[in-house]
Amino acid sequence: MAFRDLRSLTEMMRALGYPRLISLENFRQPNFQLVAEMLSWLVKRFEPTSDLPTEIDSEQLHAKKLYQADGHSVKEVIKVASVLYDAMKLNITDNLNDNEDSSHLPTFDIGSKVMELKQTRQLGTQITTKGATLYDLLGKEVELRERRSNVLARQLEITDVEQALKASLKSVGEDIKATNHNIENVASNEANLEAKIEKKKVELERNQKRLMTLKKVRPAFMDEYEKLEGDLKKLYEEYILRFRCMAFLEQQVDELDRVEQDRKEERELATRRILERMRQEESGMKPRGGTGMGERDALWGLCLAKTRTIRRAWIPIRTSF
Repeated sequence: MAFRDLRSLTEMMRALGYPRLISLENFRQPNFQLVAEMLSWLVKRFEPTSDLPTEIDSEQLHAKKLYQADGHSVKEVIKVASVLYDAMKLNITDNLNDNEDSSHLPTFDIGSKVMELKQTRQLGTQITTKGATLYDLLGKEVELRERRSNVLARQLEITDVEQALKASLKSVGEDIKATNHNIENVASNEANLEAKIEKKKVELERNQKRLMTLKKVRPAFMDEYEKLEGDLKKLYEEYILRFRCMAFLEQQVDELDRVEQDRKEERELATRRILERMRQEESGMKPRGGTGMGERDALWGLCLAKTRTIRRAWIPIRTSF
């Protein structure tokens, strides 16, 4: 681990706009989290919208040194950071805005570094995956160590081994016997299946012939059925006609009754008006000796005569309906 490499990496990452402050003391001891963050950030700078793949074709970085995450990994990280740093120095212009965000990188062409970019991205993915797998395995080491110690410390007895082998041999022998039995029965099973198939075919042909025969035969009651069906159709048509006529006649009767009721009410109203007028005339007349009663009787007779005349006129009208 060289002090110059640490200083170069710190200056490069600061110039590239790495958001986290990196000091020379960060790599005195292994710092896997910082190295992983730096590699992920560098890959995102190459291609912001890319996802880290899970396969690689070749390796340009020393994975063992990089995984140590201490001063030995600085040289490997510099290989990636130097590509961006050199490209940035070549493309920086004099009219850059002083107020730009420190995390914004100038535009530069890395077309010539496409292969190295892909390899770096794939290597970063592999490092992350291997690190996670190693972490899980190390977490299980305590339990596995205890089991391994118990198994190694256990002394196997010849009797137990012999019994286990005999049981295994017996199980395998039974499986072989069952397999041979099934192989021997294949021929008989095949013959049985063929016989069943042939039997089903014969039944199918017989049922098809019976179906064709039934379709050709005309039932004895079919003529009578068709005749009754025709008679029923005629009766239904006659029923519909009579029902419609009856409904029409009932409607006409209802209308005549309504007209007669209206005329009856008109006659009664006219009679009331005549009687009322006669009462008014009678009340307005002055009595003259014995002649008053005679005039009243005359008026009443006139009213009755008019009523009879109206009734006689109504009778021919009613009979005409």
